[in-house]
Amino acid sequence: MTRSLRRLAVAVAAATTAGLLAAPGAAAAEADVLTVDFGATTGAFRGGASGTLYGFGDDGSPTQALINGAHITNSSQKPPDGLQHPSGDALEIEDGFFDKHGRELAVYVQDFYPDWGYHGAVRPQDTRTYDQSDGSWTEGGNGEWDYLEVVRHVVTRIATESEHPDQYLFVLFNEPDWIWYADWPGMKDQFFADWTATYELVHEIYDEVFDGRIQPRIGGPGNSRWWGSGEPADRRREADFLAYTAANDVRPDVYIWHELGGSNPDLFRQHEAEYRALEDLHYGTDVELPITISEWGMLPDMGVPGSMLRWFAAFEEEKVDAQTAYWNYAGNFSENIARANGANGGWWLFKWYGDLAGSQTVRVTPPDPDDPRSLRGIGAVDADNRRATVLYGGTDADVTLDLTGLDREVFGGRVDIEVREISLTGAEGVQGDPRVVRALDGVRVHRDGTLADLTVPTYDEDSVYQVLITPGQERDVTRSLEGQAWSTAIEAEDTRLTDARVREAGDQTWQASGDADVAYFNQVGSRAEFTVTVPRSGTYRLQIIGSAPAPGRHALFVDGAFGTLVQYASNLTTDRAKWIYRGSTEVEIPLSAGQHTLSLRASRDGATALPNSDITLDKFVLTDVTGGERTEYPASGLRLFGGAQLGFDGDRTAGSARIAGPGQRADLYATAWQSGYHDVTISYATSGAASADISLNGVAAATVTAPRAGSWTSTARLYLSQGINEIELASATGVHVSTVTTTRVAGADTAAVTIEAEDADLGGQARAVTLADSTGTNASGGRYVGWLGNDTAESDNVLRIERGAGFDRPGQYTVVVRYANAEVNGAHDYNPQVVDRGLQISEAGTDGYAGTGHFRYTHHWHSFWERSVNVTLATADGALTFGNDEPGSYAPDIDAITIAPVLLGEVRTSAA
Repeated sequence: MTRSLRRLAVAVAAATTAGLLAAPGAAAAEADVLTVDFGATTGAFRGGASGTLYGFGDDGSPTQALINGAHITNSSQKPPDGLQHPSGDALEIEDGFFDKHGRELAVYVQDFYPDWGYHGAVRPQDTRTYDQSDGSWTEGGNGEWDYLEVVRHVVTRIATESEHPDQYLFVLFNEPDWIWYADWPGMKDQFFADWTATYELVHEIYDEVFDGRIQPRIGGPGNSRWWGSGEPADRRREADFLAYTAANDVRPDVYIWHELGGSNPDLFRQHEAEYRALEDLHYGTDVELPITISEWGMLPDMGVPGSMLRWFAAFEEEKVDAQTAYWNYAGNFSENIARANGANGGWWLFKWYGDLAGSQTVRVTPPDPDDPRSLRGIGAVDADNRRATVLYGGTDADVTLDLTGLDREVFGGRVDIEVREISLTGAEGVQGDPRVVRALDGVRVHRDGTLADLTVPTYDEDSVYQVLITPGQERDVTRSLEGQAWSTAIEAEDTRLTDARVREAGDQTWQASGDADVAYFNQVGSRAEFTVTVPRSGTYRLQIIGSAPAPGRHALFVDGAFGTLVQYASNLTTDRAKWIYRGSTEVEIPLSAGQHTLSLRASRDGATALPNSDITLDKFVLTDVTGGERTEYPASGLRLFGGAQLGFDGDRTAGSARIAGPGQRADLYATAWQSGYHDVTISYATSGAASADISLNGVAAATVTAPRAGSWTSTARLYLSQGINEIELASATGVHVSTVTTTRVAGADTAAVTIEAEDADLGGQARAVTLADSTGTNASGGRYVGWLGNDTAESDNVLRIERGAGFDRPGQYTVVVRYANAEVNGAHDYNPQVVDRGLQISEAGTDGYAGTGHFRYTHHWHSFWERSVNVTLATADGALTFGNDEPGSYAPDIDAITIAPVLLGEVRTSAA
């Protein structure tokens, strides 16, 4: 069975709940069996696998919604004033990192140096004199080793300027096994002397600044691989380090190494066991240092949910912190976000994993524990919220879940089960809200805590599944399956091809969905066709996942007639990434009920190829969005804080989240495929008059109010940003929230005002640019404004917009900027040195900024994305100015600006 046919089979099966359960122990033919024993706990959930190396660019890149939703707990970044990369300064990103879930921020101190390999991998001498006020240097020694001066500057800045100096981890040496100290027999003593000198200097600075109130945290040795295996000579690095640091009282606070060079997370388990044995030998059995794997995985792992889940399972099992390797560029969680504010499949795995916070993990037994490329899983029980979860993936086979040990005292005699799926969408391809693929209401829990085995058809090994189990809820969970929009996916390699070829993707740098894609789509006659049957007449969104080295276009034909142009933004254009670094684009088309043939073509007229139409095709996803896309978020999937809790005992509130009191809050992360107005509807119950506050992307957006006891629905029409939106609910008076629903209301977008950048008032050197149609650009009208920012005393390179109807009142607004930024600064062996361009928005007649943001790399100067900024306006008529007043820094190029009130109209409340 091809993967597309398997996927269609899953879509058909998802329409019914019949035949989903078998007797305990009975597995479907050829299914992999994953055994989860909820009664065998393995410790408190750590959440350390949600770490990144240079996952953060500059402040706001990634956006706060992406950071908080991904539940990032640890990251390694560059030091203040560091020159190794253009972005990622720890002090610049710490506010966003520590906003909710950040726990430990590591600093690669050596990344202060500008060149990779740091001085050609040769230990520097005393050849420079550093100015400690700003980190600059002059040639010529001063009697102190250069690197000690660097350490002094970096640690002093963090100790004196950070709001969280106790949560930093200083990584003094990065990959010393080849940088500076490769010759272990000859350089061992020098390394130990340097370790001691830097270690003691860090402590000296903290003692001076904090007078013993805060102790610094130091990580090491930080080797590029685990050296504790193999021949005795190899093992000497780790053993010698442990012996020396124990004998000289310079023991690290966190033990660090990298797991690179292959996609085998099971090797980590072996290495961790070897480390613990050496630790017992040299530090004693009463010492167990935390471990951080500060780089793991290869490019084919990044952004691939099924592959990453195998690593996550290993790291969580051993309760360590771990960070995705930095193979590409900063600010995108190592290929685990899409565009400026969107989620790909990898981001959703981070999010689901973070949802386990507050749980106890449980024993999970895979069917092939000796095969590192096979099915893996993570299981957890949150007893306070009576919620059990399984995350699993990494197999092409269907999966039968053997679930045991469910405590009837906690879960009762019957439970509800929902299963959701995420798939591979490429590094820049959008994965929408995970779809429900199974839903079971009132499943019996046997007296011994077992459930009948649950079998779930699998899309492919790159997918991951979330199984959520709760006591019976007031809502019928099967409606989450039956009520969601119809959707199906087709692998591009399974379509009918003309003048194009299937390319097996096994040896590609980035993973392709289904292990293959369609390439050489570079002729006038190139086309890919497939036939699909849709259930009703209406509007359908076609998502095309593929790779465009430059912004380009295709023509979409429906049943042989031209339907619409498909416009692509650019994906990564480096030589090793062309045509394989995949993103997505979406178009909406009308279809009547029944069968249709969709044909994607490189030419509209059959004679001339469209601009930059040589685009790799990976997968198509067709979804019914008739009447406005609607997504329901049940309380069972919310993140709860401050004492907010799921309850299952009330007649009207079983399965609801009780939010009542200061500090109590529920968070959810909602996808918007388009920036625009959505009805956000809260379904809730109250025991008296009550209210709840809604915050959207960090801004107070609306308050819903119930006049008395009862069941209610309240709807606020809010402007959601394209991508992930963070919605927070809080109530001091007490509400029981059962669901939150978002519904797209495209007709309301007339309340938002869009200004083409070239129609605004331009100052200084800012000027409008017209692009030829042959560029394939996705700039509206082919025009944009560039040369904004980089102001001098004589220039004011800005874009000004006079106030007008729609934004002529004080208040909270969302400003959507369509922008391009392909700036790089410097060179590196493999990291594109991308720059996050800043943008400041000012309001005439007020002090400070009305809003600010950093805008991440869009891969090409003619390729435009959307990035939303929260803007608070204090006047009714103060003109808005867009620019970048940081000396030497440009703002992004701007195509268009949309200004929209966050809340449109009044909140509507009615009895349910």
